[in-house]
Amino acid sequence: MKRRELLTLAGAAAITYPFAAGAQQQAVPVIGFLHSGSAGPFANLVAAFRDGLREAGYAEGQNVHIDFRWAEGQYDLVPELAADLVRRQVALIVTGGGAAPALAVKAVTRTIPVIFISGGEPLRLGLVTRLDRPGGNVTGVNVVTAALSGHRLRLLRELVPGATLIAVLLNTSNPNAATQLTEFQEAARSIGQPIHIVKATSERELDAAFASFSELRPDALLVSPDPFFYSRRNQIVRLAGRQALPALYEQREFALAGGLMSYGTSLVDGYRQAGNYAGQILGGAAPGELPVIQSAKFELVINLRTARALGLTVPQSLVSTAEVIE
Repeated sequence: MKRRELLTLAGAAAITYPFAAGAQQQAVPVIGFLHSGSAGPFANLVAAFRDGLREAGYAEGQNVHIDFRWAEGQYDLVPELAADLVRRQVALIVTGGGAAPALAVKAVTRTIPVIFISGGEPLRLGLVTRLDRPGGNVTGVNVVTAALSGHRLRLLRELVPGATLIAVLLNTSNPNAATQLTEFQEAARSIGQPIHIVKATSERELDAAFASFSELRPDALLVSPDPFFYSRRNQIVRLAGRQALPALYEQREFALAGGLMSYGTSLVDGYRQAGNYAGQILGGAAPGELPVIQSAKFELVINLRTARALGLTVPQSLVSTAEVIE
């Protein structure tokens, strides 16, 4: 979809917000929801966000409305979508799909409360100046990903002990790509594991990346955390399966789609926590007084069906600590 068409669609999606019944007819508060990805692949996370809202006493269609803006993986559209939500004077804005949406919203408003859901480090990115009492209009959920690269490499090597070369799939259009690259390189050096970075920023480049593996011949694959990769998880899992390539991913949804193994923080839990924060702010809480949540509910998931298809024997030490898909 072209840039102008997507922005026109976003504008056309705006609706006249409902009013509560009664003599004084107060407007129902509107949450702006800005995400760098696409609606379909992230539907389970939106559902978790709605669950968090309900825990705080807000149900969409009853006493709150959510106005969605999806960038469809086009990061260059994010600033314009952020500005559109600010112009509409929503009650608060929730951002997901990495740091870019949060930074874009922060750049255009200092008054509308902002709740971010991001895997980047909020202090380093400048989203907040403190974690315990952020101050200002921004708080959120830091889905912990830092310091996990080395552990993921060790997990993958434990599952594929003979791996001499591990390919790392990286989306270089992600604002966190440079940090991720450094983390992977440092983690690989620390355990003496040769890696090869393969870049992909689009569906076509994903196909090309996997096609290159026939010449590169890696023994295993590590897929970096990225909203675009998450949205294309079925394609990535299918391509890895065609090449009989053992792969480790960050989110459990990859393993549920047939991927070999995943290890990372629960995105579902992070989005639920953000929904709860949104309800608290609608109820009168000041975002600057709500500490940034360090979402650290880690999940190790192993798909034994995929392991058997690849001819791999999963060590009992991994099976005993993992959620297992039979």
